[in-house]
Amino acid sequence: MTAQRACALSELVQDEARRVEIDGVAMAVVLDGNGDVHAIGDTCTHGDISLAEGFVDGDTLECWAHGSAFSLRTGKPLNLPAYEPVPVFAVTIDGDDVLIDPTVKLEAN
Repeated sequence: MTAQRACALSELVQDEARRVEIDGVAMAVVLDGNGDVHAIGDTCTHGDISLAEGFVDGDTLECWAHGSAFSLRTGKPLNLPAYEPVPVFAVTIDGDDVLIDPTVKLEAN
């Protein structure tokens, strides 16, 4: 599969997450304070909670319900209660389009 348009770059608000869905895969898309765009799985691995409703702090996204923070770069949880990572997807910017391929998951480092 090839990358598909998730949203417009101009629709993203810095340090806020936006929920998008591509081919049934829910993702939280974040424009961080450095201007980088990230896409991670939208569901917290501790509970069935949308991460896009959480809080962005630097390069982390914190679940609003139980406080687990996930790295936007690796998907790894940085604190309990979550202990399983969320998937991280490759993002390409083409003009004002944010493109994501939901079948290509980046390896956690």
